[in-house]
Amino acid sequence: MQIQIIAVGKIKERYLSDGIAEYGKRLRPYVKLRVTEVDDDRRPVNLSPAQQDQILAHEGEKILAAIKEGSVTVALAVDGKPYSSEELAVLLKKREVSGASQVTFIIGGDLGLAPSILERCDLVLSLSPMTFTHPMVRLILIEQIYRAFRIMRGEPYHK
Repeated sequence: MQIQIIAVGKIKERYLSDGIAEYGKRLRPYVKLRVTEVDDDRRPVNLSPAQQDQILAHEGEKILAAIKEGSVTVALAVDGKPYSSEELAVLLKKREVSGASQVTFIIGGDLGLAPSILERCDLVLSLSPMTFTHPMVRLILIEQIYRAFRIMRGEPYHK
């Protein structure tokens, strides 16, 4: 199975980059992980609603272009469906057993995700009702994917 994470923006904080690299390394025995960063659009200081919509639409186009054909898509959004670590493991296991070779997780920028992305996705997932920075979400997601694979294989880690 291949996991792709498409994220708007770049990671600037070294501690987050280091954590993401560490969990990426830990995932290697289980899955092929690819992180695709799409550039976030420049924002004027005071965005109008029309400018926000335009930025979301443009970022959405870049995200859609990065999704591999036939991939199962999961958007991350605060108002998505909450999953426990065990439920995420079941979801990934079902995808693996059904022959889905590619699962793509999508993390938007600070404005969120365009409606076109949310409509395109097979699932909208919430990591928490709390608010996290988008770079932090990337680290949390990769750690949860690692945890899910450990759970799927019956290996210790998740408690």
